[in-house]
Amino acid sequence: MRAAFYISDGTAITAEVFGHALLSLFPMEFDHITVPFVETEQHAKEVLYQIEQSFKESGQRPLVFFTMVNAEVGKLISQSVGINYNFLDQFVAPLEKVIGVPSKPVKHRTHSMHEQTYDIRIEAVNYALANDDGSNLKDYEEADIILVGVSRSGKTPTSLYLALQYGIKAANYPFTEEDMGDILKLPPILKRFKQKLFGLTISADRLHAIRSERRANSRYASIQQCRMELREVENLYRKEKIPCLNSTKFSVEEISAKILAQTGLKRRKY
Repeated sequence: MRAAFYISDGTAITAEVFGHALLSLFPMEFDHITVPFVETEQHAKEVLYQIEQSFKESGQRPLVFFTMVNAEVGKLISQSVGINYNFLDQFVAPLEKVIGVPSKPVKHRTHSMHEQTYDIRIEAVNYALANDDGSNLKDYEEADIILVGVSRSGKTPTSLYLALQYGIKAANYPFTEEDMGDILKLPPILKRFKQKLFGLTISADRLHAIRSERRANSRYASIQQCRMELREVENLYRKEKIPCLNSTKFSVEEISAKILAQTGLKRRKY
């Protein structure tokens, strides 16, 4: 199997994101290897040896995606036996011409502790944890968004992803069997913040499979129960004109991006 290396003198997150995005276009498997904080020439030489060994073992030249602020270390990595892609070199020079200002690379600037939004994102994560699954109803005034839906429809992971990645304070509230009654209605607390609500739904088959992993052969996991609950919440979304999304075929990253696009919520990432 061909190896794909993601190398940086920082966290290597940028190299990973760019590299994975490119490789996702190809229907094949890769051996993904991430090497962060390559900050010295000695460490770079060790990485070169690792790349060379991978080439010898697989018989295929590894793909090497790297971002380096240290020019000397970057020069060493670019001499590897792999097929080398220096992302910063590809884009920095053209951008300097367009912007008319020379770049000033600073190591660890992109993902450092002192980035402006760090405290905002941590505060948002704490908020999501404190307001998960309807456990705390008194802080909804602070929420940027309140995700609603049946149990196991993706509310919690989406809330945490929105918080960690974008600094968005996301609470979530589950509609349970007790809420259903004859007809599902919005609880008073949610009526007060209706403009913040966003609904998630999911296919009954997928919900049945997820719940069965948690509580096999229970009423909670039965396909009939899943269908009933989904029917009720989807009727509620239509009646109350609550924007919603079917999460069945989407990852948490895709769900979050679609919510942001649909609601216009401001990212606090940069």
